[in-house]
Amino acid sequence: MNISTHDVLLVGGGGAGLRAAIAAAESNESMNIGVVSKVYPMRSHTVSAEGGTAAVMRDDDNLDLHAYDTIRGSDFLADQDVVEAFVGEARDEVIQLEHWGCPWSRDPDGRVSVRAFGGMSTKRTLYAADKTGFHMLHALFQTSLKYNEITRYDEWFVTSLLVDDGQVKGVSALNLRSGVVHAIPAKSVIICTGGGGRVFPFTTNAAIKTGDGMALAYRAGCPLKDMEFVQYHPTGLPGTGILMTEASRGEGGYMINNKGDRYLSEYVPGKMELGPRDILSRSFVHEMRAGRTFEDAQGNYVHLDLRHLGEKVIDEKLPFVRELTRNYVGIDPVKEPIPVRPVVHYMMGGVHTDINGSTPIAGLYAAGEAACVSMNGANRLGSNSLSELLVFGARAGKSAAAFALEQDIPSVSVLEALAQDEQQKIESRFAKSGERTEKIATIRQEMQNTMEQGAGIFRKEEDLKKTCETIRELKERYQNVGLDDQSSVYNTEITTALELGYTLDVAETLAHSALLREESRGSHSRSDFEKRDDERYLKHSLAYQTDDDPRIDYLPVAMTRWEPEERKY
Repeated sequence: MNISTHDVLLVGGGGAGLRAAIAAAESNESMNIGVVSKVYPMRSHTVSAEGGTAAVMRDDDNLDLHAYDTIRGSDFLADQDVVEAFVGEARDEVIQLEHWGCPWSRDPDGRVSVRAFGGMSTKRTLYAADKTGFHMLHALFQTSLKYNEITRYDEWFVTSLLVDDGQVKGVSALNLRSGVVHAIPAKSVIICTGGGGRVFPFTTNAAIKTGDGMALAYRAGCPLKDMEFVQYHPTGLPGTGILMTEASRGEGGYMINNKGDRYLSEYVPGKMELGPRDILSRSFVHEMRAGRTFEDAQGNYVHLDLRHLGEKVIDEKLPFVRELTRNYVGIDPVKEPIPVRPVVHYMMGGVHTDINGSTPIAGLYAAGEAACVSMNGANRLGSNSLSELLVFGARAGKSAAAFALEQDIPSVSVLEALAQDEQQKIESRFAKSGERTEKIATIRQEMQNTMEQGAGIFRKEEDLKKTCETIRELKERYQNVGLDDQSSVYNTEITTALELGYTLDVAETLAHSALLREESRGSHSRSDFEKRDDERYLKHSLAYQTDDDPRIDYLPVAMTRWEPEERKY
């Protein structure tokens, strides 16, 4: 098929990718932009975000307070210049999004509504009922349609970054409809593929969140930053992992143990249910170990009680929560409490970028959860991520467009040769099952189990070492995976096998980074090193791919005005 050379190519069609594409299109009317997505853009995981997006909108709030909340929430690992840029631009981004059609909920006086979220000093989370990501993604997608400069490659699966003479010049991508790998040339590439929660067995993340973009950059020589920091959300449904939005607690929901107590008074008395997610998730484990949780066939859980809010408030502000609990648990939160437990939700780490989304590899950029700019440090505050993908999606789009204007057109023949090599590798790599006896599902399950056991909410050296060893063995066994389906059209077995390779790469960087960080900070909680150690670890980890285990280097945290202090709530 005839594929043009793009100035800017987006890998990922979710919130960050679409915002970057729009920013690139607005930067120059002659800009040629491509968006490659393995799913139709409206099926990107941004659509499932519920609770809201943070920005300073009220007179009782200010930029410094938002910055301080974010930095304190990060356990002082966030780059402070990045945070200051973020809080300064978030407000304009959410206003712009309303102009593009996002229907923010409003107060009776006409002001955009704001609700409380964990770790925030005041109400600053805008929302569209409890379907915020759904409405944001619709607004971005519909806005992107007006730019003729944007070409979409829906249901194309990116298999590698094409690097020529040390610079990224495009991607190789599998057309799922035809089964053929093509080169898509580009002067710059932006990775916006989201996180990798599927490395773990129990997650709020969609099945498509397999760390694709992180692994693509890692394989191309770009470091992955702060991969040891994985956020558990304290309120997922047992069994399914479906998210019960933080808005449930922002609107006044209670967390109740089997004694009938609001147990968070023992752990975060100043914030209770509105404490940061990492602290609330650890509190659940303490309650479980003390025998104060409920238990059934799906494991331990506590109750999220919304009954006192009343049916009117729940239907007006939390309608999706009511819909989900009715459909997936068979209860009505107006009448019964909701069973919940911590569940993997977000990766603070990702592709190492600067404040404008640029990576150490020329021509390569990243934004959204796939990237680590680092705004979230060791723990992200709820509702910052949707604003982050707007702010840094826009920055990355503008930066990649400016870079592209200074570049020559890539050599199409060289890139096509690289893509043909990629096709041959995939065909030979996943030959028909026979001598290749390993199964995708078996390796994936063993990976998820060892990650949960060694790199879960609480970690210690011996468990992390075992996890690192297991991942190493699984990567070797992965080379012996065979496929039963040898068809070309929409071969989901091939894409699942490729995704498994991505998750194994992400898992090894996560486990090794966690093993070497001998402290507890934010979401990284070491039971053998229980204190934060600013003298040794006030720095970012950088994981580089080698022929053996990842090499872990470190980078200082950028400090501006806030000195580290004890994190109290």
